[in-house]
Amino acid sequence: MLNETALGVALPQVMKELQIPESTGQWLNTAFMLTVAIVIPTTGYLQVRFSRRRLFLYGMGAFTIGTLVCAIAPVFAFLVVGRVIQAGGAGLMFPLLMTTIMVLVPEGSRGRIMGNIGIVMSVAPAIGPSFGGLVLNFSNWRTIFWIILPIALVVTLFGYNKVRGEQERSKAGIDWASVVISVFAFGGLIYGLSSFGDQARGKALVSPYIPLAVGLLAMIWFVRRQLKLAKEDRALLDVNVFRSRTFTLSAIVLLAMCVSLFGLALLVPIYAQTSLGFTALEIGLVLLPGTLFNGLISPYVGRLSDKYGPTKLMRPGSIVTALALTYMCTFDIHTQLWQLFISNFLLGAGLAFIFTPLFTVSVSSLEPKLYPHGTAITGAAQQIAGAAGTAMMITVFTLVSVAAKTGGQVSDTQAAADGAHWAFVSGAIISVIAIFVTWAIKPLKK
Repeated sequence: MLNETALGVALPQVMKELQIPESTGQWLNTAFMLTVAIVIPTTGYLQVRFSRRRLFLYGMGAFTIGTLVCAIAPVFAFLVVGRVIQAGGAGLMFPLLMTTIMVLVPEGSRGRIMGNIGIVMSVAPAIGPSFGGLVLNFSNWRTIFWIILPIALVVTLFGYNKVRGEQERSKAGIDWASVVISVFAFGGLIYGLSSFGDQARGKALVSPYIPLAVGLLAMIWFVRRQLKLAKEDRALLDVNVFRSRTFTLSAIVLLAMCVSLFGLALLVPIYAQTSLGFTALEIGLVLLPGTLFNGLISPYVGRLSDKYGPTKLMRPGSIVTALALTYMCTFDIHTQLWQLFISNFLLGAGLAFIFTPLFTVSVSSLEPKLYPHGTAITGAAQQIAGAAGTAMMITVFTLVSVAAKTGGQVSDTQAAADGAHWAFVSGAIISVIAIFVTWAIKPLKK
């Protein structure tokens, strides 16, 4: 996660050194995101087929090799290849981590462990841009990868000695047709949703509706095929997990929260700079405490989840999240930094009381044999929701802003504030809907 967010701030330097335009440079992030989206659906099968030890070494090995390729890349094409190799390993690690917890940790302690992981999931992305900026002050963008490389090597070697193996549980061959279909399904959806923001800025390579339509059709085909293969115990990704009411409702809440979270992560800095005139440094310093607070309280939330049950924390968390987003709907061109701080702090607190219990309750509701598929679907849902949230927020923001400026009666700053207002409204509506879904999730039976 640190690797993924640290490179964003270095993109201008990369474009200058390798002499590439912005539209080309964006592929460093797009290629990474698409690869993760394509790899994650295969992890359900891979975790059933191979031992955790082997998958750990595959994942960390790929990430380490990709990091080295990025560090020494002489031209842009090599850098993209390195990012793809990195993403191949990264896409494997999150579902593997979640499944390992479900298998090794007793149910009464899962909340505490998920809470500890919540620190990583919240803090690492938050400090990524700061880490990247600090490195760039003293060196160039390659140093980011040279710093991450020895960490990846040490973790790989440590895992080689410490991660326990177990017997491979299935000898079934992989259904390559499902792999190919999943590439078009998940890749098409992610790329199509991500392209809406580019289209709104007039920089889309193709109409986002084309890959989105391909993705939707391929997804229907993929689901139908997995249902058929599941009867033969050969599914690449067993979608029977959605027969669990708790898992399905949890997935809906996860989608809703990630749509708002990822969309706001991109929109708030744009709004604060274009409409309010704050610098990137001011915005970063104001938003950082809320994210760090989210990470710091995650272990305590996990312990409370073990003690009182996940649903009793998710419900108030969903209300606090909706209140934070509703408060943001009042923002205009006169909004102050302290208001951004309060809203982001409330949002961080609300999400902390949702995500940790949500991960616990969703996969715990499944049969143990479905754990790998449940964690794979959870990871894929996060990727799709992130792309959807970014697309929704930026598209609403751009369309409203352009319409306001076309009338010629408002300033650019006012037009940006109008666009942000309606984007915040869309996020608030989704969060309110999530409240009702959260309250419909029943507590797990002890």
